[in-house]
Amino acid sequence: MSARLHLAPAERPLGRLTRLDGLRGVLAVYVMLGHTAPFIPWPPLLGRVIEACVSHGLAAVDLFFALSGLVIVQSMARFQGRAMPFLAARARRLLPVYFAVLALAIIGLAWRSPFAVMPWLHPGDLGHDIWTAGLPRPFAAHLLLHLVLLQGVTPHGLLPDVQFSLLGPAWSLSTEWQFYLVIAVLAPLLGTDRRGLHRLVWICLAVAIIARLYAGSMPPLWRFHRAFLPDEAAYFAIGIAAARLWRGPGGLGLFSVAVVIATLIGASHGSGLGMSGMIGKAMPPLIWVAAVMAQRHPTVAPIRPLAALLDHPAVLWLGAISYPLYLVNEPVGRFLAVLTGAATRGNGLWFGLIWGPLTLVGSIAAAALLHYTIERRFMRARTSRTARPLALIEAPDRI
Repeated sequence: MSARLHLAPAERPLGRLTRLDGLRGVLAVYVMLGHTAPFIPWPPLLGRVIEACVSHGLAAVDLFFALSGLVIVQSMARFQGRAMPFLAARARRLLPVYFAVLALAIIGLAWRSPFAVMPWLHPGDLGHDIWTAGLPRPFAAHLLLHLVLLQGVTPHGLLPDVQFSLLGPAWSLSTEWQFYLVIAVLAPLLGTDRRGLHRLVWICLAVAIIARLYAGSMPPLWRFHRAFLPDEAAYFAIGIAAARLWRGPGGLGLFSVAVVIATLIGASHGSGLGMSGMIGKAMPPLIWVAAVMAQRHPTVAPIRPLAALLDHPAVLWLGAISYPLYLVNEPVGRFLAVLTGAATRGNGLWFGLIWGPLTLVGSIAAAALLHYTIERRFMRARTSRTARPLALIEAPDRI
């Protein structure tokens, strides 16, 4: 079994996919804009246009899952199928920053509700879907689930909206951790060679189809939150299929089929989410194709501008701090909203002019601080004398 985890020289992941690093930065900034725009009292027409442009943050997270599918199967191969060193490395990569930001978010929730100083926001507005008014009840149950990253495996009927209750963006970490556990079990059994990746892709797609059928047939109280791994399995599948694409002949067909199935699964959400929901769930596989093409064929005319954007030094730097930026923008914005709202005394115009830019700059500054003081320090720690440090995104040098 262990021999199957040792890749042939032509299959070894060696080179770094820098443009997909840049994609992380673009996605993190997009999510940050989507978490900022709904709290600014725009003129009605402009507000509708801006909301249409930046209201697909959940689709951006789906692309993060595709990136994770690509990264994790290669990381598992580097640890030669050993589950505990692999999981320890992922824990050091994610948990220190997560716990720091979670503590910050809880302090903000306990301090003061920002809605008290933002009179232009009303129940039912998008802002109330992004931020909660205060600490949830029962707080101990919500905190425990967040500490062990199990908020994504709790049915709606037990704790409604638990995935967003303390730190909204952290719902995706629960999904990621479920994926790590599944890969830690399946990769030693199936292997991470070409055949093993084929099987992993088909398993993920089958699970995604079953999850859609389950969600469509069960009453709302027994449906799982969005953070439940099967509900996002199709996006991990297209990431794993991209890893197979870089492993030589035969990968293009699998990648194409996985993208088509993932797009159809995403479009099937339209019946419950409307046209916007259908587009939002169907977009990620198609954008993922464009990003993979930008990495593999950056000089092709239609894809060249995207490749140049993803290769820009500023975008690559944002990619480096994308994980803390993705997490911290919500509590930073919340703290600054309370302070700015009090200072502007409910004046929406002045609030928007001050809070919007201040939140964007403050979130990037806080993310950089977390990256250089916490994230990089733990990322450099080795889990094993035999495992190489994990690059953010690596793939074969034959691109």
